[in-house]
Amino acid sequence: MIPRKLTAVPQDPGVEDVRTPSSSEAEADIDPSEVLAHEGWRGLPPNVAQLPSADRRQQLRILEALLFAASEPMAETFLSQHLRSSDDVAALLEELKGFYASRGVNLVKVADKWMFRTAEDLAYLLERHAEEQRRLSKAALETLAIVAYHQPVTRAEIEEIRGVSVSSGTLDVLMEIGWVRPRGRRRAPGRPVTYGTTEEFLVHFGLESIKDLPGLAELKGSGLLQNNLPPDFTVPEPTDAAALMPDELPLDAGDDESSGS
Repeated sequence: MIPRKLTAVPQDPGVEDVRTPSSSEAEADIDPSEVLAHEGWRGLPPNVAQLPSADRRQQLRILEALLFAASEPMAETFLSQHLRSSDDVAALLEELKGFYASRGVNLVKVADKWMFRTAEDLAYLLERHAEEQRRLSKAALETLAIVAYHQPVTRAEIEEIRGVSVSSGTLDVLMEIGWVRPRGRRRAPGRPVTYGTTEEFLVHFGLESIKDLPGLAELKGSGLLQNNLPPDFTVPEPTDAAALMPDELPLDAGDDESSGS
């Protein structure tokens, strides 16, 4: 079949040109902000909307590489050294956290630092390969709980709360594991040593800070506390401030604890 010859139709001078605009002409008339709003971009954080897509991906890749290669949790201040001063590191980390939320590994914040960790629902896959943790005695567990909730606390104060004496070996075990550390010395006769938890304690139990320890209602709900507690029973607000408290002195400010408590 011989194709028909196409000819241009002359335009009547008195008729307005109603040609369909070319794709380039149509794109030139589109407001980019309207496109972003139509596609749902209006709800994104301001820093994401302002950064070019490729640029933002590069910043996320840098953070991902640093965190993936790290053997321990990393602070935002350290991560920010590898980005520009204008980059919002906290926002980028939250975006990366969301990206990994449904994957086999999750980006989590522990001890106020960031690290990749196996997703909780898949942890059973690695249990057979995990190094077996030393089992703690009941006395050690009770001592650890008292230190965590009452820190800074001395050995005498631990004994007063437990109602029984605490052997030095119990505290030694907790310090050997790396969950308890000597903080300082109490401003009291004999200047006894005060104890507190460590960053390793927070990392092991997946806590962002010591304030994430369960409160009274959560402890009751999990069955760790009896229901027939005294009416005035309370769970203290835990704190693990790195700086010494007003009633603490540096460790080298007195004799050994055993000489005065």
